[in-house]
Amino acid sequence: MQLAAAGEIAGGIHPYIGQEAIAAGICSQLAPADLLTSTHRGHGHVLARGVDPGRLFAELAGRSTGLNRGRGGSMHAADFSLGIYGANAIVGAAGAIATGAVWASRRLGRDGIGVCFFGDGAVNEGALLEALNLASLWSVPVLFVCENNGYATTMPVGAAVAGRIGARAEAFGLIARQVDGQDVFTVHEVAAAVLARVRDERRPAWLECSTFRFGAHHTYERRVRTDYRSADELARARQRDPVELAASGLSSDERADIDIEIEESLDKAVEFALGSPRPDPADPLRYLYASGLQPRRQDGGR
Repeated sequence: MQLAAAGEIAGGIHPYIGQEAIAAGICSQLAPADLLTSTHRGHGHVLARGVDPGRLFAELAGRSTGLNRGRGGSMHAADFSLGIYGANAIVGAAGAIATGAVWASRRLGRDGIGVCFFGDGAVNEGALLEALNLASLWSVPVLFVCENNGYATTMPVGAAVAGRIGARAEAFGLIARQVDGQDVFTVHEVAAAVLARVRDERRPAWLECSTFRFGAHHTYERRVRTDYRSADELARARQRDPVELAASGLSSDERADIDIEIEESLDKAVEFALGSPRPDPADPLRYLYASGLQPRRQDGGR
């Protein structure tokens, strides 16, 4: 957020602060062959999956050393070497990508499963509902994770979603569970049981994680100063900070050591990112096609 405010991250980011327990509790259990798709708030999932922080920061800052050579940014960060098939700016689209990718992977004889993250704002999207239907019909082993933070941008979930969110998954015959998304140990325990069933039974499942984003939907909110959550609501939510809950079982010395280690890691990541070159403006269409095909430029060049 500091880099966005300083103009180093063009366009800003969607902060993941307040939802960290979900990414950590689930991504820490994925096997090397497993696939992951994410959301516009995807850098938390990408970090939890194990990408190099320096390369992620470089991607956020639009540098050529980034995960996707500075061309993807926060909302499209991907790393195929870790099975990360990309964050996605289109609400609910990651469900179809995960279902198709895992289905194709299974057709090729591979054993990995998929995990797809999305928010409560996606549960009414046709692409996600179609993905649930096909995943159930074709027995595609994908865990659909709904990060229900109570708001789709500024729209309260109660004003947009009829019935129970989990009932949508149940209607398609999916295993459906709900969990406190602020407690990393609870998320880890429940996700472990659900993921085991996805792997063993080779069928899709659904996990709704109740959570709360502490920051703005997007860093741009600091300019427009939207006012859709009360100070009391934010204060109550802050009492269940997932980072503080996870740290409550540590001694003060253990916590201090971890904090120092993280700060040093972040400092190195930022130094690497900001010290990296930007993409060449003369080469904007490179890497557009996976085949390596170079589109013809409008000026007649290649």
